[in-house]
Amino acid sequence: MTFGLDTLRQHVTRKVGLVGLVLGMSMAMPVAQAAEGEVNIYSMRQAYLIEPILDEFTKETGVKVNVLFADDGLIERLAQEGPNSPADVVLTSSFGNTARLVDEGLTQPVDSETLAARVPEQFRAADNRWFALTLRARLFYTSKERMKEGDLVTYEGLADPKWKGKVCTRSGTHPYNVQMIAAMIAHKGKAETKTWLEGVKANLARKPQGNDRAQVKAVSEGECDIAVGNSYYFFKMLDNDEQRGWAEAVNPVFPKFDGGGTHVNVSAMVMAPHAPNRENAVLLMEYLTGEAAQRIYADVNFEYPVNPNVKPSDALAGIGDLTPDSLTLDQIAANLRDALQLVAEVGYNE
Repeated sequence: MTFGLDTLRQHVTRKVGLVGLVLGMSMAMPVAQAAEGEVNIYSMRQAYLIEPILDEFTKETGVKVNVLFADDGLIERLAQEGPNSPADVVLTSSFGNTARLVDEGLTQPVDSETLAARVPEQFRAADNRWFALTLRARLFYTSKERMKEGDLVTYEGLADPKWKGKVCTRSGTHPYNVQMIAAMIAHKGKAETKTWLEGVKANLARKPQGNDRAQVKAVSEGECDIAVGNSYYFFKMLDNDEQRGWAEAVNPVFPKFDGGGTHVNVSAMVMAPHAPNRENAVLLMEYLTGEAAQRIYADVNFEYPVNPNVKPSDALAGIGDLTPDSLTLDQIAANLRDALQLVAEVGYNE
């Protein structure tokens, strides 16, 4: 089932009320066994999104939550602090940062039956060193005026010469695009992916620039016909007076890899290597994958819950069905360096 834009906007503007409803539901649920002490979070995620969840966690468990928010520098800080770090849990906004934490030895495994039951195997590390929290689909946003339904349905098709001068993307070195390229390598191999990336570059309408929303803006202004962007940005634009027209000018398309599904990237969590409050950290990680917390992620930020028992928001469900690609994130992580190398080799950003 799909919704018109008016209906979608109604779902978007109801999000504050939905948060209150979700919080009320969580308080009606059985309260976890009381705990003591505190837990310390280093967060790359925005405060407005996770603070309501953390407040409920404290109410239900008695554990005080201390959070350090920062967009950049948290990985470096964690490494410099070493065994003296107060960090228990690190929340990441992209899988690239998650993979970097693992590569630099800044995580530890968490063996939890609860986490194993709530986070599908595809979206957690084989050695339990990271767990996804939410999924974001990597979509195409195509011009309503200049493209028809079915014109472009695969990631491979983005390199078709018929789209020459029609494609807009952000930097090829941005984690969202690097992960998509790494997924292509996992599917097609490095040599074929290089040919594909050269084709995408040849189809660019302009030098890669701006964020995902800027690509949709360029489509609305006629600079290109196809933009690449994450799924949740569509609703962020609908909820913004200045940007609403950009969203209304495009159709969200759920592309797939040939023989595969739609590429997703994730926000995730890891336990810090020297977590001083390990028991409470496990309690928090389990809480974040529970239905109440996952519902807030879904309704406030329009991300797909990683917990399969929690449905996407009505608004997100209204733009299409997501069939995630079958690649594991570990398979994608294994190709991140090669993906960055290809971006440089083809001069994608030049």
